[in-house]
Parts: sequence; C-alpha cells; structure tokens
Amino acid sequence: MSTQSSPPPPPASSDPNWHALSIDEVAALLRTHTDQGLSAAEAAHRLQQSGPNTLPQQKRPGPLRRFLAQFHNILIYILLLAGLITALLGHVVDSAVIVVVVLVNAVIGFIQEGKAEDALAAIRKMLSSRATVLRDARQFDIPADELVAGDLVLLASGDKVPADLRLIQAPGLQIDEAILTGESLTADKQIDAVAATSGLGDRFSMAYSGTVVTHGRALGCVVATGARTEIGRIGRVVGNIQEVPTPLLRKMATFGQVLTWSIVGAGILLFAFGVLVHGYPARDMFMAVVGLAVAAIPEGLPAIVTIALAIGVKRMARRNAIVRRLPAVEALGSVTVICTDKTGTLTRNEMTAQQVLTADTSLQVTGAGYEPKGEFLRDGRMAGPDEIALLDLVCRAALLCNDASLREEGASWRVTGDPTEIALLTLAVKAGLEQDDERRSHPRDDVIPFESEHRFMATLHHDHQGRSTTFLKGAPERVLALCSTQAVAGGTAALVSGQWQARLDQTAAAGMRLLAIAMRTESDHQRELLFADVERGGFTLLAVLGLSDPPREEAIRSIAACRKAGIRVKMITGDHPVTATAIGQQLGLADDIRSLRGEDLDAMSDSELRQAAVSTAIFARASPEHKLRLVRALQDQGEVVAMTGDGVNDSPALKSADVGVAMGGKGTEAAKDSAEIVLADDNFASIVAAVEEGRTVYDNIRKAIIFILPTNGGEAGMVVLAILLGMTLPITPVQILWVNMVTEITLSLSIAFEKPEANVMSRPPRDPREPLLSAFLLWRIAFVSVLLMAGCTGLFLWEIDQGESLEFARSVAINALVTAEMLYLLNCRHLHQSWFSREGVFGNPYVLLAIGVLVVLQLIFTYHPQMQALFGTAAIDWAAWGRIMLFAMLLSLVLEAEKLIMRRWALRAVSAARTQPA
Repeated sequence: MSTQSSPPPPPASSDPNWHALSIDEVAALLRTHTDQGLSAAEAAHRLQQSGPNTLPQQKRPGPLRRFLAQFHNILIYILLLAGLITALLGHVVDSAVIVVVVLVNAVIGFIQEGKAEDALAAIRKMLSSRATVLRDARQFDIPADELVAGDLVLLASGDKVPADLRLIQAPGLQIDEAILTGESLTADKQIDAVAATSGLGDRFSMAYSGTVVTHGRALGCVVATGARTEIGRIGRVVGNIQEVPTPLLRKMATFGQVLTWSIVGAGILLFAFGVLVHGYPARDMFMAVVGLAVAAIPEGLPAIVTIALAIGVKRMARRNAIVRRLPAVEALGSVTVICTDKTGTLTRNEMTAQQVLTADTSLQVTGAGYEPKGEFLRDGRMAGPDEIALLDLVCRAALLCNDASLREEGASWRVTGDPTEIALLTLAVKAGLEQDDERRSHPRDDVIPFESEHRFMATLHHDHQGRSTTFLKGAPERVLALCSTQAVAGGTAALVSGQWQARLDQTAAAGMRLLAIAMRTESDHQRELLFADVERGGFTLLAVLGLSDPPREEAIRSIAACRKAGIRVKMITGDHPVTATAIGQQLGLADDIRSLRGEDLDAMSDSELRQAAVSTAIFARASPEHKLRLVRALQDQGEVVAMTGDGVNDSPALKSADVGVAMGGKGTEAAKDSAEIVLADDNFASIVAAVEEGRTVYDNIRKAIIFILPTNGGEAGMVVLAILLGMTLPITPVQILWVNMVTEITLSLSIAFEKPEANVMSRPPRDPREPLLSAFLLWRIAFVSVLLMAGCTGLFLWEIDQGESLEFARSVAINALVTAEMLYLLNCRHLHQSWFSREGVFGNPYVLLAIGVLVVLQLIFTYHPQMQALFGTAAIDWAAWGRIMLFAMLLSLVLEAEKLIMRRWALRAVSAARTQPA
C-alpha cells in the first residue's frame, strides 16, 4: 500500500460501513499504513482535495430581514390596511397609533427570538481544536481542521475525538458518547469489526467526532472529517429542517384569510346594493363601505395576541422556562404528545449505586445522583452492625480501586472521571468513608487498568503495617470466575456461584448495570501487580453492585400530571431497550409499556411507523434520524408534538417538533439553539408548569377573541343594517376607530392578564384540528353581535324619534356600545361560569383598572368640546345614561341566562353519556 496514491479516498457520502470492516480493509480503502500513517505530502494533497475538517457555514438571514419577517402575517397586513384606511380618512393620530401597534408587535417578536439560529455554530464549537497524528511514522500536534481521511490519530484520556475514527488500537478505551447516543454509561471500545446493521451505540470499533475519551488510550484511522462525520451529518439534518408553524399561527393565518375575504365580499355586495337599490352616490357608498371595513377589522387582535404571548413568556420565565420564540408559548399549551430523551431529561445523567448484593443480604441505597447523601436499608430498615461492617469493606474497595474524583465545592459537588467510578465514590462517601484518608492509609502501588478484553480493573495497595491487598472490580461473570470464597457476616465462606445467578438476573432485569467487587490479601511487601497475578484467582467476592441512572423524582410526578392532562409521554433514547423499559416502568409512562428498537423502525413502512408511533411508549437504540422520523410520524397523525432533550443527537428532532424544549444546564448549545423553549433548571417538572401557562395563554387569547369580535360585529352590523334600511349611520367611521382604539388598549389588554382556570390541567388537550373559532365561540360572537347591534341601533332610533340631534343620538349609541362592552368583559373572564361572584368581579384587578380608565376616556370623549368637534359627539343627559345602563345590564343578564342554559345542556349530555350501555 502506498500513501502517495491519488486521487484521495471517496467521500463519506459513499463510505462503506467502516465499523463492519477489518482494520486491513479500512487501510486498503483509505490507502494508508497502520504503522506509520500518511506522508506529509499525501496529507497536504488530500486536504486540498477534501477541504478542512470543519462544518460548512450556512448563510442565515441578517437582522433587517429577520425584523421584516415579523410583519409577514395576514393579520398584520389587515392591521396595516386599517392604518392606511384611517390615514385616508384624514385621522393621522389614529393611523399613527395603529402603526405603533404594528411596530411594537414586530419589536417584541424580534427581541424575543434573540440571535439567529445557532444550532450549526454550536455543533461546530464541539469539534476538537487540536489533534495528535502519526505521519511519516512520527507524531505531530496539528490543528484538528487539517485532519484528512487516512490520518492516524492518537487519543488519550480526556481528549475530545477530532474526527470519526476506525479504531486500530484501544487498550482500556472508554468514550462518553452521550451527546450522540443519549447513553449515560461510557462505551467500552474494541478493535474488532461489528455487524454492519449495528446501531450507533453498538459500533464499538468506532470513535466519533465530538465525543470524549474518559479512560484508556487509542490509535484510530480517520474515516470521515467535517460535514461527513456523524456530528456533521446531524448538522446537515438540522440545517435542512423547515420550522413548523405553531397551531396558533396556522389557525390565525386561516382566520385572517377568511376574515379578509369575508370583509371584501361583504363590502362589494353592500356597495352594489346601496348604489343599485337605494341609488346612493358611489362616493358616499364607498365611505360607508370603508366604515364597514374599519368596523369589521379587529385592529388590536394581533397586538393582543402578541401581548398575551409576552405575558406568558414572563410567567414561564418565573417558572424556569425560557422562551426563545414567542408563538411557542401557546404551542406548548396545545401539545398532545411529549417526546423526551431519557438521559439528563427524565433521569439525572448521574450514575448511582442503588443496590449492594452480598452473600447474606441485599441492601437498598437511597439518594440519587452524585450528591453523597443517602442511607443503606434492608427491607425498609437501617442496615445492622454486621451488614455495616461488610459494607465498609465493600465501599473501601470501591473507593481504592478507582481513578475518579469527587469534591465538594460550595453547595455542589465537582466530579471528574468515569460515571461508574464516580458512582462508586459517591457510595463510599455515603457510607462515611473519607477519600483522602483512605488513600493515605492504603496507598496504591500498582494498577491494571480496565480493558474490554479482560473486563476488570485491579489495584494493589499496602497499609502502614506493610500488609498488601489487591482490590478487583469488573463484570460479575469475570470476577466470580476469579473468586473462590465470598464474604459473609463475620468472615468468609466458600463461593456458591449458583446462588448468585438468579439474583444477578433479577437486578439486571430492573435495568441496572452490574459490577462485582472482590479482594485478595497478598504476601507482605508486594509492590507489583501483574496480569498473571490476577489470573491465578483466589479472590474473595465482597459484593455485586447494581447501578443505574435513576429517574428524577420530579419527573415521575410530572409524567403523572401530564397523563392527567391527557398528554402522552414517549421516551426516545439511544440507550439499551432493557434499561429504557425499566426506567419507563419506574416513571409510569403508560399502563401497558411497549418498546421498539431503532432497527425495528427501519424495517417499518411509513404507515406502519405512524401506527407504532402512537401505540408505543419507548423507542430504544434510536438514532437522530429515528427521532426525527418519529416526530414527523406523530405530526402526520395530527398530534401536536413537543420534543425535549439535551444532546446533539436531539437537535434535528427539537427543531422539527412543534415545540422543541432543551435543557439549559446540562444541555449542549446545539440543543438549546435548536429549541424554542429552554428549561433553566433542567427539570422535566418545569415542562408541566410551562404547559399550564401555555394553556392559560390560549384560553386568554380565546377570551380576547370572543370579546373583540362581537364589538366589531356589533359595529359592522349597525353599518350594514343602516345601509340595508337606507337610514343614517348610527356610528361614523371615525367614531368606530375611537371605540376600537380605546377598548382595545384598555379592556382587551386586561383580559390577557387572566390567571389559569381551575381545571386547566385536568382537561384533555384540545383537538389540534379544532378551528380557532369553535361552534360555541361562533354562536357566542354572533349572539352578542346581534344584541349589541339591536340595542345600540334601537337606542339611536329612540333618541332620533324623541327629536334629539344626530350628534346626541350617536353619542348615546357609542356610549351604550362601550358601557355594554365593560360588563361584557366581566362576562368573558369565564366563558362558561357566572361572573356574579366576588372572584368574578375582583379576581383580575387589571379588568377593574381598565374599566376605570375607559370611564374617564368616555367622559372626555362625550363632554370635552374639542373631542365633540373632532368626533361629532354631544353631551348627553342623566336620563340617557339611565337608558344606557339599563341596556348594558339587560345584555349582561341575557348572557348569564345563556350561560346557565349551556351549563345545563352540558350536564345533561354528560349524564346521558354515562347512562348509555358500553
């Protein structure tokens, strides 16, 4: 094989399954030497051909384009149209107010979104900056971006892998691959080829770019660089994903289109009717139609929606959920399925020793994570003296045969090393052992590091009396084979291997990793430990430990709350199916937990996958493509999907989901930048709080809509009725603008501050296909619109019939409309419950404040001479105010009666459903 051949190796897009090839096959394909590497000249040639080992930059929109994108919304277009119409009417101040509302909406959205999408940049930062390579049989330290396919890279403990490598040498190599696979345990590596169909977490012959070496050393051949690496492939997937509009945005867009064409159609028909039937001049009819448009367009609705979302953002931030994109607030409240990673999301991503199995008994260890607080229990009671004595010996062995570090720093614990070894240190400190004291009392003389070939680690120690002891830890089957005795209370006994197997199988079935601990007393003053010394056996088995990454207690409660709220939680993880299923059972994901592997998903058609996605609770050994495919399959079934995660492997699914939720503490920057919402406390429980706030936001938006649209409907109805009957308009376009402006900056805004309804988290999610305006809302809007139109027009005609001036009659109609709206606002605070209660009146102080402000504004509007001249109003007497108040109260009573009837119908429907046979 010559390193000088050219052209360079084929790109990774056509790469074979490197993990399934032998070392010689890899060397032949890449034209390299496994003992001396490439020549410097060949490496330079390949670098020129393939480019640097970096991820390609993706051009993203600049600030101006992102700001202008905030205006790309049909309702914003309607709002701008309203401003234009207002300007054409000559009311520059009103037009300016509308333009300011649009700008505020855009600025809030622009600021809330923050910086541009940085998922690719975050992934790029994870690449190693330097690499040690073997070229021309000599070692060189080079920038990682100069690596090429065929290079030989040397790795040591603590190194970040700089490119995708096929391992050639891997003594004792363990790599933390959690960012790619989601597994909390480090992966034991070896050099033998594995099956071509192996999932990412089972490719033991590979080391992937961006992962971290936690133990051992290695020599590997570069098989992929830059965008062709596994982490680069994820970056490409993220970059190609189109953002999914939230349910609210989709519904608002549909609503805006329907409203736009409805107004245009109605305006054309009314214009034709007035000109052709009544013979009105075209100019007068055009101004009347403009009045209709101004009345019908809900100018303040986009701003109210934005403000309601912004209030939700502030409330969520107080509950540790940071919103990066504003519409995600409501979308989270509408989710029907939460797809979550396991490691670091549902679990702590902190290995914990939970069981100590000795020959005599089984001890449960309380406490979770790396904080060394907990107790040792036997059948629910504290361990006895004999058990404590043996436990001290077990924990001393676990502490001394260990290379990890656990240090208290302030209120937290700083850890370094392999997660399993950190768990053993935590166990020892829980038992009352002091790390430094034990290591001073039993200094280490020699060590045989863990290697996957022999599956154990052994250390030799002596005490200050010169007595030597070898401690051994490793796979149970390997350690048991080296033991002849087992520790029992008060001494040792002959090892009974058969009694251990059933206990080990039971513990493993619970999703725990097993680790055996043993010791052997050596001859005095022995200071060297050879592999042959260990192989001769004669060890005493102290215990077998059961370790796992335990579920968060708050996650268990949160999943129960989600199920009560009708939200299904699905675990999608790269971890082993047994482990994932055990954790799923502890979490209570479902009553009947089914699990599938990634390879099972590969064999499914799209239709089969859609069915499996709905019926299955756990997906194990899942790759980034599997997560993305599952999210899309659920969306195809009409589900609103939230995806939570913290690793690079979660980024594509986070971005594709309706709502991506990343962990803010332990989450990677790639995950956080792909998500709409970041949890500051890495707590799955915060999702439940965020869902509650999201549902409240949607409720408040619906309340705002059901308040605003009848106002516009009543105004538009008055204009339409006047045109159809050939009568004078009861309200002018300028007066309509005044009503819309003052009510929407006072009454409408106050409803956005409503607190959550009592049943907000005990009702099922709304149907994602449910329109923004349900049949009930359409009925309520039409009913109230008709009442407002009839009442205000009736008062206008009454005043005209009594000989009052046109200005007086219009002032009465306008004030009747606004006063009725004040009481209707109290009615809207609860769509189904009565407002005739202390809470109904005083529950939202912003409502009372808004009513007070509006009363002052209306008095100025009615009685101030300049306002009378500007808007064509006149002062009205007490008798007129009496009629106005009577109408408003009658309207409120009619609506309360309608609520009562609706509640009784609902109760009858429920009773009928319960009495029907199954």
